[in-house]
Amino acid sequence: MRLLLVEDDPMIGESLVDGLRGESYAVDWVRDGREAGLALDGFDYDLMLLDLGLPGLQGMDVLRAARQRGADLPVLIITARDGTPARVAGLDAGADDYLVKPFDLDELLARLRALLRRRGGRTRSVIEHGGLILDLASHEATFDGVPVKLARREFSVLRALLDQPGKVITKSQFEEKLYGWDSEVESNTVDVYIYQLRKKFGAQFIQTVRGVGYKIRVAP
Repeated sequence: MRLLLVEDDPMIGESLVDGLRGESYAVDWVRDGREAGLALDGFDYDLMLLDLGLPGLQGMDVLRAARQRGADLPVLIITARDGTPARVAGLDAGADDYLVKPFDLDELLARLRALLRRRGGRTRSVIEHGGLILDLASHEATFDGVPVKLARREFSVLRALLDQPGKVITKSQFEEKLYGWDSEVESNTVDVYIYQLRKKFGAQFIQTVRGVGYKIRVAP
């Protein structure tokens, strides 16, 4: 999952980037509203974390412009403005949720999971498929009742595949979901993760679509 963080406070931004990356999210961090607009135009994000008090262009204007352009990604406002009018204005402008600073990282993560779960049409933070149970909250996996240890990026690759079982994901799409701007990506990185996952779940669990990418096997 790739997130866009729009936050001008360096201490808050650095803390959130560290916390989110520690939970297997790829994060791009911008510090003003105009940069946020450029990022949204250039990349396909799964969710945006948006502060309201920004230099260049206010967060509310970023949100309105994104919705006017048809951007349908979930938006979680994170701000020190805790009055009811500010909350109402943010939600009416197109935000999906609102969190007032200071907040606990665990609550932020729970709200992120809820928004992403809702977008994926799920009611729980658990994905089940063909004997595999993937817990998005605890980052634990079991296969046919047996716990399976997954590295952080293995978990992210598997989650991307399971979000839409049967849909082919290209290598470039994987890379966009797994890495932010400041990460170097080796040419065979995705292939390595797929290989490792096949060792754990079986060679046929993930199928190769030659010349295109990979998909999770779906029973006929």
